[in-house]
Amino acid sequence: MTADRSDRSDRSDRSDRSDRSDRSDRADRSGPSDPSGSAGAAGPDGSAEPEGPGGSPAPLSGQERAVLALERRSWAGPGAKERAVREELGISPVRYYQLLNALLDDRRALEADPVTVNRLRRVREARRGRR
Repeated sequence: MTADRSDRSDRSDRSDRSDRSDRSDRADRSGPSDPSGSAGAAGPDGSAEPEGPGGSPAPLSGQERAVLALERRSWAGPGAKERAVREELGISPVRYYQLLNALLDDRRALEADPVTVNRLRRVREARRGRR
């Protein structure tokens, strides 16, 4: 019985730490507010793309590439993907899907992995069509 309690306590502590780090990550990425209301330069398809040196689009970050790589894999059963998201990326499944959805609108992701991005865009559009 005490082992069960300590296991739950350990999981709760890890969950609290990851929640705090997710919040601090969001705060770090939000940056200063833009009074004009624009989030940055939009690409030709309307997606915001961070600019690298020389005004060219910055390459995908390691986390963005990892999200696409995780999405390419097939999953054995329910919960396996969410567990892999937490263990391999260290983020919550909700944050993972937020990042993935933003990547589907990012031209850089399309250039990096067109098969995966186009497949996921079709799935997203089919879901939107059913609503």
